Order: sequence, then C-alpha cells, then structure tokens
Amino acid sequence: MLDALRAGTQRYENWLTECALPLWWNNGGDHSAGGYYELLSPDDTPPPTNRRARVQSRQSYVYAQAGALGWNGPWREAAAHGIDYLFSHYRQGAGEVSTLVSPQGVVLDSAHMLYDQAFALLATASVYRMMPERGDLKIEAEALFKVILETRSLPQGGFRESGDKAYISNPHMHLLEALLAWCEADPEGNWGEYADRVAELALTKFIDAQGGFLREFFAADWSPAPGADGHVVEPGHQFEWAWLLLAWGKIRGRAEAVPAAQTLYLHGCRGIDPARDAAIHAMDDSFAVTVPTARLWAQTERIKAALALLPYAKDKSTKDALIQDALQGMATLWRYLDTPTKGLWYDRFEPDGQFVVEPSPASTFYHIMCCILCMRQAVA
Repeated sequence: MLDALRAGTQRYENWLTECALPLWWNNGGDHSAGGYYELLSPDDTPPPTNRRARVQSRQSYVYAQAGALGWNGPWREAAAHGIDYLFSHYRQGAGEVSTLVSPQGVVLDSAHMLYDQAFALLATASVYRMMPERGDLKIEAEALFKVILETRSLPQGGFRESGDKAYISNPHMHLLEALLAWCEADPEGNWGEYADRVAELALTKFIDAQGGFLREFFAADWSPAPGADGHVVEPGHQFEWAWLLLAWGKIRGRAEAVPAAQTLYLHGCRGIDPARDAAIHAMDDSFAVTVPTARLWAQTERIKAALALLPYAKDKSTKDALIQDALQGMATLWRYLDTPTKGLWYDRFEPDGQFVVEPSPASTFYHIMCCILCMRQAVA
C-alpha cells in the first residue's frame, strides 16, 4: 500500500506543479493592481468580486510552500505578490488587517477578524521561512501578534473573535497553526509558549470532556453556546484539529496530543458519507447529519489526519487501515480536481452525487497545498 501512496502522491504533485501553480499565478494573480483574485471561473477567467484578506494570505502561503516543494516556477514573486498587497491595502492602525477590499484596493469592511489575523501570521511565517531576507515580515508579525495579545486576550483563556459570535474554536485553530509555523521560522522567539496556551484550551474546553469530539461555538466561559450553535460538530474540523494537535505535540513534546487526535479522527470518520465516500460539512453532537454538502476542504483534512497518525500506529493492521483511508480520501479528492480546466476544482459535492459547477474559490488552494505537503512527508 505504500507504493500506492507514493504513486498517488506523485499524481498530486504533478497536478500541482504542472497545472494548478501556473494557472493560479498566471490567471489568479492580478498583475495590474496587485494581489490575488477571489475566484476563477470554469473558463479560467476571474469574475469581478471584492477581495478578502484571507485569500491574499493563503495564496502567499501556497507559493511559499511551492518553493519548499522545489517548484521551479516564480514562487518568490508569487509569494511576495500576495503578502505585499495584504500589508499595503489591508493593514490598519497598529498592525491588524481589515477583512475586505474592493478590486481597486479600497477598504470595504474594516472589521478585524481574528481569523484573518491568524492567516496573516501564517503567511508571514511561511514567506519569511523561505525568504529570510524579508526581515520586515517578522517585524509585521510581531507587531500584529502584540495587538492580538493586548486587545483580544480573555481572562478565561483564549482570544475574542470580532462580531456577534465572539467565542469560536475555528480562529484559534488557525492561530495555533500560525504560531507553530513561527516556531519553525523563528526558533528563538516565544511563539511556542502561546501555542501551548491555545492547544491546552482546545484540549480542556473545545473538545467535549465526555465525548472527545470538538465543538465550534461557545459561551463566554467556554461552555457550549446556547441553542443550536452549541451542538454544531464539523467532521472536517475534527480531522484538522487532529492533524494540528499532532503537529503541536511533535514540536512541543506534548504526548497528550496523540490520544486526543486519535479520538478526533474517529469522530471525523463518523461524518463520512459512505455513498460518496466524502466527509460532509456538519453534524450535531448526536452525530446526525445537519449539512450534507461535502466541501473540498474537509476531504483534504481527512487525508492529512490519517497520514499524520501513521507514526503513532501501534500495529500493522492499524497502520494499514490509516493508509487505506488516506488512499480512499485521495481518490475522493481527485474527483474534485477532475475539472475540464486542469488546475481548477469543484468546491461542493451534493448528496445527489453531483458537483456544483461554479467558479473555483482561491481560498481552497491553501487546503490542497497543505494536504500535498502532508503526502510528501508521509512517503519521504
């Protein structure tokens, strides 16, 4: 099965380097005004839309990681193209980035979402690690994180999100991801201390103490949110947190990450629709399906979690089962990428077995790239 995993990984790497990376740079980058477009239509042209900060950060991450993978295309230019646009058009005040700008770069939504700050931190770490001459990015990241600590820290632990729903696990997940990226890019920094705090909050509050599954929305004391929000369970986030906690455990030497990740993975698998072999979007905490659409990103997280758990398999049968699930996830994910224009993707897979034909969201490329990196690491 390892040979099948290697062959599958090579297939994805070929698609990435020959199709997706060139297409999203040539057609997905705005080479006149700067930055990246939100979408590419099925005919590989960008429809006119406003632009979220997270797309600029994610595309910068993608192209920095393309350099790490050895892509011989213009990854340096492409990575800088997004991160420079981000800080020149979205940066406000003491360093936080706004949420949305127009195609002309005019701020349309000045809200500072924690989610967007987390991706700005991830992008700066990824680009700085590959381009250490960009010391300005380390300065930007330190200033941004200082603002986060000063304005969003909660006495009960964690950080406040902007908007009506202020207590959410998802932005913490990406903040943890960014902090771990900075642990690798700047080993002398104190990023790991804060990564520990976020991971410990996940282990003690976000993950249900009895069931071992992760919730999305909370009250101010980090108990489940009142109403339907407090019962939301997303299979993709069970997988994504499993992968991330394992990364934290490895970097920070925290063994308690492993059993938590193993349990999260099993709960994520409860959200795989056997008819489509695809992870659906949402369940409730009785594991009844509430949103049956299967988004692309959740499929990448299934693969990442299965591969990340491989080193912790205690016997051959467990290891074989994880490889088999990764292979099945890779086969499902390929269906999303099997589009008439190679390098684009379908985002939504419906219960009737049909993909929604619509423009491909640039924001999804981050998930695909991270998944391919995990494949590469698993077969190295």
